[in-house]
Parts: sequence; structure tokens; C-alpha cells
Amino acid sequence: MSHVAQSRRCSEAGFTIIEALVALAIVTASLAAIGSLIATSARATRTLEQHVALVETARAVESALPKRDQLALGDFSGTLAGHQWRVDVLPFAAGSIDTELPSPWAPQTVVVTVRSSTGTALQLATVRLRQRTKE
Repeated sequence: MSHVAQSRRCSEAGFTIIEALVALAIVTASLAAIGSLIATSARATRTLEQHVALVETARAVESALPKRDQLALGDFSGTLAGHQWRVDVLPFAAGSIDTELPSPWAPQTVVVTVRSSTGTALQLATVRLRQRTKE
């Protein structure tokens, strides 16, 4: 083999420094995009977990409410699973209800508010019927 053919084959073997830098830049851009995607996914997962914890706490508070004849107007609060909760029992306010009609039932609005340690809050409102007291 001639000296010229052997040197040409050696100069064509391997990558040039420019090719290596381009490949490194492509790998860096790909890793940055993947890292950003993972960070966004982790943040969304934390937010979803926090929301589920608030919903579970609110449901636990709602299921532990006293029976309808023992649930008086007012508010009460406490702490459960690291979340602060508050229950407000209010008269149901709607313009379409005639309060003068004789009915054994009186609707009440029950509002359950649960707040996490980070300040995120969840509020559930429902209507509960209570027997009217005999006057």
C-alpha cells in the first residue's frame, strides 16, 4: 500500500472535532428538553396529589358530620390529616323558596372548607334538609 493511500485512510477514520461538538450539542439539547418535561410532570403530580388529599379530607369531614337533627346553624372547625377544616351551616337562601309554606323540612346550606399547610383551599357546598322544630 502506498504512503498516500494509507494517510488518506487515516484522515478519514473517526470524527472531526466539529462533528463531535455538533453531536454533543444535540445530546445536550435533548437532555434539557427531557429534564424540563420531567420537572413539569413532577410539579403536576405534586399538585394532583395535594388536590386529592384535600378532597379526601373534605369527604372525611363531611362523612363525620352529625345527624341532620343534631346539625345546628353556626360553624365549627378542626384539623385532620394536617389540613385545617371548617364547616359553616347556614340557612339555605334561594328566592324561589316560599318559607311560609307548611313543610316539615327546612333546607340548610353546609359549606366544608379544607385548607392545606401551603394555603391551597378546597370548598364543598351542599344542601341538607333538617326537620323544622315545632313552634
